[in-house]
Amino acid sequence: MKLDSALLQQLPKVLLHEHLDGGLRPQTVIDLAQACGYAGLPTDNAEELGAWFHRGANKGSLPEYLEGFSHTIAVMQTRSAIERVAFEFIEDMFHDGVVYAEVRFAPCFHTGIGLTPEAVVQAALDGLHRGREKYGVEWGLIVCAMRNHTDSLEWAEMAIDFRHRGVVGFDLAGEEAGYPPKKHVEAFHAIQRANFCSTLHAGEAFGVASIWQALQLCGAHRLGHATRLTDDMTIVDGRIVKLGSLAQYILDRRTPLEMCLSSNVHTGAVRSMAEHPFKLYYERGFRVTLNTDDRLMSDTTMTKEFGIAVEQFGLALADLEKITINSIKSAFLHFDERLRLIYQVIKPGYAKVVAPLSS
Repeated sequence: MKLDSALLQQLPKVLLHEHLDGGLRPQTVIDLAQACGYAGLPTDNAEELGAWFHRGANKGSLPEYLEGFSHTIAVMQTRSAIERVAFEFIEDMFHDGVVYAEVRFAPCFHTGIGLTPEAVVQAALDGLHRGREKYGVEWGLIVCAMRNHTDSLEWAEMAIDFRHRGVVGFDLAGEEAGYPPKKHVEAFHAIQRANFCSTLHAGEAFGVASIWQALQLCGAHRLGHATRLTDDMTIVDGRIVKLGSLAQYILDRRTPLEMCLSSNVHTGAVRSMAEHPFKLYYERGFRVTLNTDDRLMSDTTMTKEFGIAVEQFGLALADLEKITINSIKSAFLHFDERLRLIYQVIKPGYAKVVAPLSS
């Protein structure tokens, strides 16, 4: 059975790890730059700009990967700009076959010309709501604090304040080295006291200590990337033969791992796709999910990420369905809604695609 891009696009998908300011359309970046008078773009040709972002991100370095965000953030400083980007995110999800998406961003970067933090979050929510009304894609917004800033408690409290308006969780993002999770324990304790949800970038550019702190000090419900969890495993001939205590804990507790194949290569989290630990984790039974991270920077979609998983790791339709169900089980969404999406959307969607292939 050939799982080509046309077939993969039809499959219902769940996305848990995507940054709003890393997934703009190139033409939207150009339009917004012209509207606000931003003159820092290297070109006003959409095709060339998309290639420029991808070329800049694909250097095997997380700090260099993050450089492109200076441009996308610069053009997302007004209510209308943020709302447009959020609306187009949902539109893109619809055309990519995504039925539920969680998107995250750091509001602190969008107050440069006078928007209040509350206005920034509300603008994103307005765009997401408008997108759902038109396309029917379900979503949740995650508020990020930056690990190199000292105001993470403020953003945790804001995430909690917006929990009944569409914000579903809290995250800590940014460069890992030198900025350990333990410096933000107070923010995560506020999240825990509010019975709220959290994820945390950990184990992407730093090792086991970062993952341990994310779980045991911060109480993270999910882990972003966690490619360095292999540091707590014994791997022989491409197979995990022994787990350390942390890896065993993550496996036993079914802690979801938000894996982003293309991005992990582009940031240098892994040296090549062939060396990506995704298949090791999946075959050992870890709850892995597939995600895009930054669609503009990595020139990707969920359909492309599914294609990579099929071509590089030999995944079949049944594997993709299992991973999609893993993803929705791990979503920061109420239990009843997760069940509804599994049994009324995802499983029927896969059955609809599989039926003609098996007849």
